[in-house]
Amino acid sequence: MSSPIVTRRGAQQAKIQTRAMVKSKSTSTSSSSATAAAAAAAAAANAATGPNANSSNGAGSCGPRKPSPALQEAKRRARNMLKSQNNGTAAQLEPVIDIFQNALNAKSMHRGPTALIYDETMSEHCCLWDSTHQERPERFTRTLERCRELKLVERCLQLNSRLATKDEILKLHSMEHYERLEQTSAVHDAEAMEELSSHYDAIYIHPSTFRLSLLASGSTIELVEQLLLGKAQNGMAIIRPPGHHAMKSEFNGYCYFNNVALAAQHALDAHQLQRILIIDYDVHHGQGTQRFFYNDSRVLYFSIHRYEHGSFWPNLQESDYHAIGAGSGTGYNFNVPLNAKGLGNGDYMAIFQQLLLPVAMEYQPELIIVSAGYDAALGCPEGEMEVTPACYPHLLNPLLHLANCRVAVVLEGGYCVESLSEGAALTLRALLGDPCPALVEPLQLPSPVLREALLNCIYVHRPYWRCLQLQQTYTPGELQSASTIPLHRVQRIWLGGPPPAPDQRYPTRGTSAQLSAAVVASNASRLSLLRAETQLSVPPVRVCYAYDAQMLQHFNLHDATHPEQPMRIRQIHQMHEDYQLLDRMQQLAARAATTDEVCLAHTRAHVNSVRRLLGRSVEELQQVGAGYNSVYLHPRTFECAILASGAVLQAVDSVLRGQSRSGICNVRPPGHHAEPDQPHGFCIFNNVAIAAQYAIREYALERILIVDWDVHHGNGTQHIFESNPKVLYISVHRYEHGAFFPKGPAGNYDVVGKNAGRGFNVNIPWNKKGMGDLEYALAFQQLILPIAYEFNPQLVLVSAGFDAAIGDPLGGCKVTPEGYGLFTHWLSALAGGRIIVCLEGGYNVNSISYAMTMCTKTLLGDPVPTPQFATTAHQRSPTVAFQSCVETLQLCVEQQRHHWKSLVFGCKLPQFVLGENNNEDFLAATMDRLSISNDDPLGAAGGDIDAQPDPGQDRPSGSKPKVKVKTLSEFMAEHKEALEQQEMFAIYPLKSCPHLSLLRPEEVPKSIKTNGACGDCASTVENWVCLSCQSIGCGRYINEHMEQHCRRAKHPLVLSFSDLSVWCYECSAYIDHPLLYAYQNLAHLDKFQEPMAWTHGCMQRSDGCYPIEAEHQDNDRNSDRDKDKDKDKDSGSSNTNSSSIGSGYYIQLERNN
Repeated sequence: MSSPIVTRRGAQQAKIQTRAMVKSKSTSTSSSSATAAAAAAAAAANAATGPNANSSNGAGSCGPRKPSPALQEAKRRARNMLKSQNNGTAAQLEPVIDIFQNALNAKSMHRGPTALIYDETMSEHCCLWDSTHQERPERFTRTLERCRELKLVERCLQLNSRLATKDEILKLHSMEHYERLEQTSAVHDAEAMEELSSHYDAIYIHPSTFRLSLLASGSTIELVEQLLLGKAQNGMAIIRPPGHHAMKSEFNGYCYFNNVALAAQHALDAHQLQRILIIDYDVHHGQGTQRFFYNDSRVLYFSIHRYEHGSFWPNLQESDYHAIGAGSGTGYNFNVPLNAKGLGNGDYMAIFQQLLLPVAMEYQPELIIVSAGYDAALGCPEGEMEVTPACYPHLLNPLLHLANCRVAVVLEGGYCVESLSEGAALTLRALLGDPCPALVEPLQLPSPVLREALLNCIYVHRPYWRCLQLQQTYTPGELQSASTIPLHRVQRIWLGGPPPAPDQRYPTRGTSAQLSAAVVASNASRLSLLRAETQLSVPPVRVCYAYDAQMLQHFNLHDATHPEQPMRIRQIHQMHEDYQLLDRMQQLAARAATTDEVCLAHTRAHVNSVRRLLGRSVEELQQVGAGYNSVYLHPRTFECAILASGAVLQAVDSVLRGQSRSGICNVRPPGHHAEPDQPHGFCIFNNVAIAAQYAIREYALERILIVDWDVHHGNGTQHIFESNPKVLYISVHRYEHGAFFPKGPAGNYDVVGKNAGRGFNVNIPWNKKGMGDLEYALAFQQLILPIAYEFNPQLVLVSAGFDAAIGDPLGGCKVTPEGYGLFTHWLSALAGGRIIVCLEGGYNVNSISYAMTMCTKTLLGDPVPTPQFATTAHQRSPTVAFQSCVETLQLCVEQQRHHWKSLVFGCKLPQFVLGENNNEDFLAATMDRLSISNDDPLGAAGGDIDAQPDPGQDRPSGSKPKVKVKTLSEFMAEHKEALEQQEMFAIYPLKSCPHLSLLRPEEVPKSIKTNGACGDCASTVENWVCLSCQSIGCGRYINEHMEQHCRRAKHPLVLSFSDLSVWCYECSAYIDHPLLYAYQNLAHLDKFQEPMAWTHGCMQRSDGCYPIEAEHQDNDRNSDRDKDKDKDKDSGSSNTNSSSIGSGYYIQLERNN
């Protein structure tokens, strides 16, 4: 999107534009618009008086200043405003803001405490009649013990637990529900409590249950309250009993009051929040939480749970991916159903990267609440998944800088005490800001089961989320043709049983899941090994800082306005001092890189040629520099260049020796363009490349990740490592099809490395300008982070050019300083937090100063403002930049999936909504928007024109509102190309069928239940009813039981529960005949609670008897149509007369299986 900005030197121009606008206004509109524009100019003028208003181009700069992008933006907005006024439309002025306002706000933002809330009495809750019950006190006590062992509790702000009030509970739960549990308080009759518990699924009630349930809910509400009041940055509630299964009036699944839902409701009511994200990674679906907010767009519920097509508890169809919300909440309910056990770290990481984080960025939550169940952890007998405890910090880490860092983690399930306590403790450790521990085991790749579930979920949510447009789509015709990209087929399978009876009793003893002794021993051994090898020690210093003023001595002697100027690093250093960051970092002593060290990445001839610059005249330096591409030289260039490289090596030593966690290198000249044998693009020696080679030689590292986000492709770094599999180079840069510096094909997506290094070079080339936070964030989540985690680096080096920053005169992109801070935070989860950020390009001294400062604050653990992704995603149509971004990412995924197995989600999705049925979803997604009607005018089907409903009138529940009425001929004309290319099929049902004689009007059943299950497999997906015997069976895309029945019983006619069409197996055709109306109407009444409209040409008969032969139906109309057909034949016309189609024509999208 175009940024609504005017800043600093744009203020004066904004005033001029304002006067011009006021002058051009008509009298009727001058007052309001002039006032708004003047206010905008005043705000810009105030910004111009800020501390950096006079930032110069460099020492001694006196040349003309180029118009800033901010000023150009102001002009563009003024022109658009005038154009809008000239067109007679009201101009809506957006507020004029400083592009660096968020970074300025961050100056006062320092790391806040992590809150912790619990109550020791929560260990009292236990099952009186089953001592082996898995929801036992040890879950709580052992978790607290492990947190204390790691000395985490004493580092937290401990909150006082409290009881939830009755009013707080009744915001979501019923009075009957509350009083029912209240009546059990202090009741010690175990037999009576067991009897009461048997009426609920997976419930036991203890004398303390009521009080502890109030305590769990109240503590969760209190945690959220303290976060929203700003008393803590984030926090964790270690509580029990859990809550996410509890429904409005029903205890369920060890849960009594829904702790997380009540806290979310409190935030909505007491703090008027509008966007709350609830993430539920408990292995069981939190149906209670889902139901509370299913119709509410203010809460986005995202659940990852074991499902196994409904055969895993709680055995609900609403737990499948198709449940996306309703009403205003449509699109705000996400279910990722895992249809197999044994899924692990790679599967869960993929869910977060491919789906959750893109949606979270677009949703822009104000608060994040995590329903943290650890029953998907390795060893849990309930979940039987294999997520290792150390993986949970990696899942949590990318969320910690969203929602202005307000993240509340609330304990839910988890029934292997060892993995639960370790996972929960490491989660709290991540909230405290400690680096994510490196994963001991190699990351397992996403399983095919996960890929299917995730793509299904992406598919059903695509219409509602712009960030989910990255998969390409295919038409039905492509199913029969060869495709280089895998085609994903969407389907639903239901293997769960019927719903429980209203008076069903549930078992109360022996309900805990059990694993074999061998499996338990294997899991215990694996957990013990993981715990022993997981590195949790943390260096005492968070960040080391490399800078030396001697690097200012390299500057252009002939052009004082050259963008690569000394002011770049001096201003960054000054801003770090202004933000009081220097005293919080370890200052590294400067040293020059040795010749041998520089020669790790460069030829000795190149080093010597730069060394010989010392003592040369100004004219000679200019002449030598002219022989290179975009390079200037100075007598002190060699000294500055080796000092810059040496400073980065100092940071490498500090990090790899365990003296500091991370490093910031404020150095110049930059390096990533420097080739092995010559300088290039302002770069003399390749600082990051030298550092990577140095780490390999001195510390025997095997895997180093270099992420280059400079707006220009790092050609030098790529060439140095293109054959080296020890270094993974990932560059995201502006490319413009090879026309952007450094130009040529080397930066394209298909350049992947050579020989042994093939696959270890990843280029993400932008072919349009204007890329911002959203585009870069999608690149990180879809490509950079999945590949990086699969690579599992031991050190991360960032070639941090900030010329893609908003306001840069060369880059033309719009990444904000806080965006760079977020990307740095994401990368810091890799390599145990060993990350070094090294300055490359960036030529707006304000932009780079704020951007590098945000990176430093992030590494220091400070919160930074969350980038405003939603502004781009929601408020405007997709920009050219975003559309180009999607194209680039698609190409990159397709190219890199051959080298990185984590990129398994680059499949094509169906273009139309196929769902589990050919007709129903297509009609809902396509025809409903078009509201196709027959060509016959109103009343042609025998009804009175005056009796027809008004098109704008509200229709009964269950029917679709008409938006725009189109005739069939109009629809066919609009989709002629699709029909010709067999992307869409026109189905002509037979007007009669000899097998209709098998049906007798007097044998029509009294009702047809369209929700009936298949009599053979109990499936409720794509079912049909036999019109002869009313047997129900599943269709050919499930288990083909209906077809088998009809062949066996010789009952050819069946009716679809999905679209109420009738199919004849003997004729292999759809049938449209008045005799079928009685059956279709019964199904319509059951499905939509209203009669089906009569659409046949003949009059409706009370006895239901109609001639079977087609020629006897509606003789008058058909004779007229025959005449019309004869006329058409006589005239030789090839066009189809719309009146010859008849009322029984419909369109259907078929699967080409």
